[in-house]
Amino acid sequence: MPAKIIDGAKIAEKMLAGVKKEVAELKGKGIIPKLVVVQAGNDEASTIYVNKKHKTCAQLGIASEVKRFSGNITYEEFISEIEKLNNDRSVHGILVQSPLPKHLSGKKVYETISIEKDVDGFHPFNHGKNLLEKEGMEPATPKGIMRLLQETKVKLEGKNAVVIGRSNIVGKPVALMLINAGCTVTVCNSKTKSLAGFTEKADILIAAAGKPKLVKAGMVKKGAIVIDVGTTKMRSGKLCGDVDFENVGKKAGWITPVPGGVGPMTIASLMQNTVKACRQIEGI
Repeated sequence: MPAKIIDGAKIAEKMLAGVKKEVAELKGKGIIPKLVVVQAGNDEASTIYVNKKHKTCAQLGIASEVKRFSGNITYEEFISEIEKLNNDRSVHGILVQSPLPKHLSGKKVYETISIEKDVDGFHPFNHGKNLLEKEGMEPATPKGIMRLLQETKVKLEGKNAVVIGRSNIVGKPVALMLINAGCTVTVCNSKTKSLAGFTEKADILIAAAGKPKLVKAGMVKKGAIVIDVGTTKMRSGKLCGDVDFENVGKKAGWITPVPGGVGPMTIASLMQNTVKACRQIEGI
């Protein structure tokens, strides 16, 4: 029996409907949530994603602004721009679009964002809150992944979960969320020796390595929940996930498509975080 498709696009629509209702309630109180996306450089994929966020904000009634800077902007200038947004009382959410130019990445850019306005949940303080199971701002993609898992209605406690990928954006935070949900978690990466030895035992498999079709059917436990975070643009122009969808889908119990799986959930989670930040800052 083929796997059940976890339709991220449909689930995201429900989430966004809830956000739109919240935004209308806030507007009734004279408050308009505002998100500012900061982008340095002209990475094509990033620009497409930024435009999607901007368009979604408009559909929900969230005020949004995109600040684009040259890829040659200095670190000091970039930090100064973020500080201006920190001090702007009309701004509730700040998101620095990744990837950043090399001279900016790896520096304390994300630590500069006000903790209260950190809608991407990348500030070390928010990571720490999530580690201690205190209410912080959850990173958008991991938050969306956990919502997808909820849709299966499978009890997570006691399940073996394997995460392929150790990034601070997806791999590490989603592993932490799974631990907090009671799973036994193993974190691997694309260089892990005998990767299949880990994945074939997973009740829940999160593939976030950025390697097209890394996960084959022989690596997956029958009936497993498979969440594909990968989105690699192929020469044909099509997006390809980290999972061999066609063949793994014949063996898994649940699986997410690419596109239409994790991607829409990330944007929906970001919109939820923006409204949450607005409520916290406005004291509502």
